[in-house]
Amino acid sequence: MTTATPNLTGKKVNVLVYSGNGTTVDSVRHCLYTLRRLLAPHYAVIPVTADMLIKEPWTLTCALLVIPGGADLGYCRALNGPGNRRIEQFVRRGGAYLGFCAGGYYGCKRCEFEVGDKTYEVVGDRELAFFPGICRGCAFPGFVYHSEAGARAAELKVSKDALNAGIVPESFRSYYNGGGVFVDAPTYADKGVEVLASYAEELNVDPGSGAAAVVYCKVGEGAAVLTGPHPEFAAVNLDRKAGGAEYGKLVDALAADDTSRTDFLKACLTKLGLQVAQNTTTVPSLSSLHMSSLDPANTSEILSSFQELITTDGEEQFLKDENDTFRIEKPEAWNMESLQETLPDDTKDEPGQAPEGIVDYNAIIKHLVIHDDVPSSKITPYFNHHAFYSNLREYQIQQREGAAEFGSSIVYGEVVTSTNTILEKNPKLLRKLPHGFTATATTQVAGRGRGSNIWVSPAGSLIFSTVVRHPMEKMQSAPVVFIQYLAAMAVVQGVKSYDKGFDKLPIKLKWPNDVYALDPENSEKGRYTKICGNLVNSHYSGGEYISVVGIGVNATNASPTTSLNALAAHFLGDRTAPFTLEKLLARILTTFEELYTRFLRTGFDKGFEDMYYSDWLHMHQIVTLEEEGGARARIKGITRDYGLLLAEELGWNDRPTGRVWQLQSDSNSFDFLRGLVRRKV
Repeated sequence: MTTATPNLTGKKVNVLVYSGNGTTVDSVRHCLYTLRRLLAPHYAVIPVTADMLIKEPWTLTCALLVIPGGADLGYCRALNGPGNRRIEQFVRRGGAYLGFCAGGYYGCKRCEFEVGDKTYEVVGDRELAFFPGICRGCAFPGFVYHSEAGARAAELKVSKDALNAGIVPESFRSYYNGGGVFVDAPTYADKGVEVLASYAEELNVDPGSGAAAVVYCKVGEGAAVLTGPHPEFAAVNLDRKAGGAEYGKLVDALAADDTSRTDFLKACLTKLGLQVAQNTTTVPSLSSLHMSSLDPANTSEILSSFQELITTDGEEQFLKDENDTFRIEKPEAWNMESLQETLPDDTKDEPGQAPEGIVDYNAIIKHLVIHDDVPSSKITPYFNHHAFYSNLREYQIQQREGAAEFGSSIVYGEVVTSTNTILEKNPKLLRKLPHGFTATATTQVAGRGRGSNIWVSPAGSLIFSTVVRHPMEKMQSAPVVFIQYLAAMAVVQGVKSYDKGFDKLPIKLKWPNDVYALDPENSEKGRYTKICGNLVNSHYSGGEYISVVGIGVNATNASPTTSLNALAAHFLGDRTAPFTLEKLLARILTTFEELYTRFLRTGFDKGFEDMYYSDWLHMHQIVTLEEEGGARARIKGITRDYGLLLAEELGWNDRPTGRVWQLQSDSNSFDFLRGLVRRKV
């Protein structure tokens, strides 16, 4: 029998910043800060470890891999061999690489650092060799590790002809500390090398022909940009007091050229094929959190349960937890100015303005406003609580299992760090929250995902996290591992039962817990693209597992993949009313509760299995098991005891051999887009 493989499209929405061995904390933070401001909302810019780069299937959804500053011998120790082979293949097959300072040295054929200095000398060949020559440093004298002693505002002359995108400066000053020069770079033009910027000042080492500070290297179908200086360092994030009086002048010089620095980086990213934000994205200030319930008595009960955790300082009440501190307020005491009073001195701004510079979100006191009634739309203009509770009540009435808890009490914030973080990383708070309590937000500024993934949450995404209190006595008959499956099923079934006719929407489950939709732009090719992800974290406490189920759905936003509204318009026609976030949240939550309640009663029985497979992408898909000698196997389903993936070995003429593998989602890598299953070591 011939079976069709699902045609999945892995849109490149991730920008991965290496944060492992060899990097410095400051270099990683500067990378994340600057790239997020230039690339949102089109990409998720997230840190990754060497382990992720070596073992996880990141390459098909990654638009850009960034190696920041630090010491490149650490990169060699972590990535030489398997890691570098994956990075090189990724770039040669059309990917992009951006190396700042140490990441620039690392991307060259040879590194020559402080030759002759017994303390600092690092000399040797490098495996990636995107630049076919030598990176030699330090370009300027005075470098000392973990110090600003050798820092300077290096003047760079830009090669405007090589950067013909948008506004490109003639020259600008960039932060520099220990970087190199790309020796004889102009002579490698025939090998696809272009000089993007050159040092304008006399160098401390022999640069050969030219004085290349930033180079572009064509590598197979992809490309790399390597830098000696740090154009990703923004002056706003530099401490003027870190290096004495002269250092303050350095920061002032960089601040004066900040617009030119940003324009140059935008041009470099565009040359690498990325979609850059027209205007630099500002990171919004955190907003207050608003807690309410369908029945106001439930809010009072939750607040009473907090009393033993609350400390009083004068007339103010605080709940201090492991990750966050919350100031407990009533609506009449809440105003915009009060939020500003709690911001650390280095992040204060006028009301409504975004903080400049890197923000330590953990240090900001979060305002938790407890509402005795349903919050008005004047207080939460981007989330209509009345519409949400009205739809929730309507859907609860329809449920056969008697859904009455999920979503009945919620906390909403217009701008939050992460709904999952607020619940899962604050265990004192979490232990007091009732089953089905839900946190939702309009915008997340520090979203979380599984492994090397993160769910991008631009405006229009439905973002929420729900508390599921799973009894210990149900662990045998209803294992907690299935909650991730129930959450994904709830999204698919919730969307399809949102209203009349929505059951025709082509959305499917991708194992273990992602949701994919037939891409409206490529529907004739049968291509599916990711439209939802979920993340489940569970803790054992007091005879139960407390799970926080985080879900992100592209509902009304067009980027970074596609949206439910785009699906509805394409497949159901313009006469269909568009999705609203409030109604969709109510529908998914009540569906989730219905499934979970049934699951407690029956376990993942044959009825659940059939329900799961009816919306599954993978039945009979043929894959390659890389860690089993490249054996071919056919996906047969999942086990009903622990949700393991069943893969049946195929022999001659794709006939079953009788051998069946059971594979776990958390100990294997699955790249269904390429039909690969790689067991992690």
